[in-house]
Amino acid sequence: MAGLNVIPMRRMAVNLLFPRRCPVCGEIVTPERNLICPDCVKKLSPVREPTCRRCGKEVYGDSEEYCVDCLRHKRSFESGAALLNYNEAAKKSLAAVKYKNRREYLDFYAAAMDMRFRKQAMSWRAQALIPVPVHPSRRRQRGYNQAEELAGRLSKRWGIPMDGQFLVRSRRTAPQRSLNPSERLLNLQSAFALHPSVAEREPPERVILIDDIYTTGSTVEACARVMKRAGVKEVHFLAVCIGEGRQ
Repeated sequence: MAGLNVIPMRRMAVNLLFPRRCPVCGEIVTPERNLICPDCVKKLSPVREPTCRRCGKEVYGDSEEYCVDCLRHKRSFESGAALLNYNEAAKKSLAAVKYKNRREYLDFYAAAMDMRFRKQAMSWRAQALIPVPVHPSRRRQRGYNQAEELAGRLSKRWGIPMDGQFLVRSRRTAPQRSLNPSERLLNLQSAFALHPSVAEREPPERVILIDDIYTTGSTVEACARVMKRAGVKEVHFLAVCIGEGRQ
């Protein structure tokens, strides 16, 4: 991820007025055309092989095909991957995206995901990128959905249409942080539904679900179940972060 230097020239004038800030330290990025400070990229923890064949979480050895969560819980999605382990630097950065309107940080994460996952995403032959939806009340409060912002950036890079009108968050749920995996999935039952317009069109056969953080997989699983019932044959996912470290 080091050396990402991908800001187009047309943004230079904008950056003079509104200098780009680093997604890790929050300070103005130097050199100015970079998306992240060279020293700050070292504070992030890229997911490294070997990884779970289902969710992409790091595992201890090549003999382990699946992580503990994927061994214990049936998955409705085919496969997935994440860019980073969810360490303190990533946690702080994504919290700023969600709660402090630092959507420009997603430029770096989208560029890094493009470099890391373009070949994998193309191999899935997805017909749509589906962002994990937020409840309308949260969207009104924030003014945006961070997963949709990320999916839009990836869509432009990969030429895969983003469909932000496929899933909706139909019910607000209790915070997931204090719940175990089974409780998380139960908490999310009936939280997602198809957008009313989906009934009037043929669903895509293969999709990539996009989210910022994958923890136990409960959110991806709940979304995958809804989409499979609608006729989607393959659900893959990509996330910025996944539960930290090897297990």
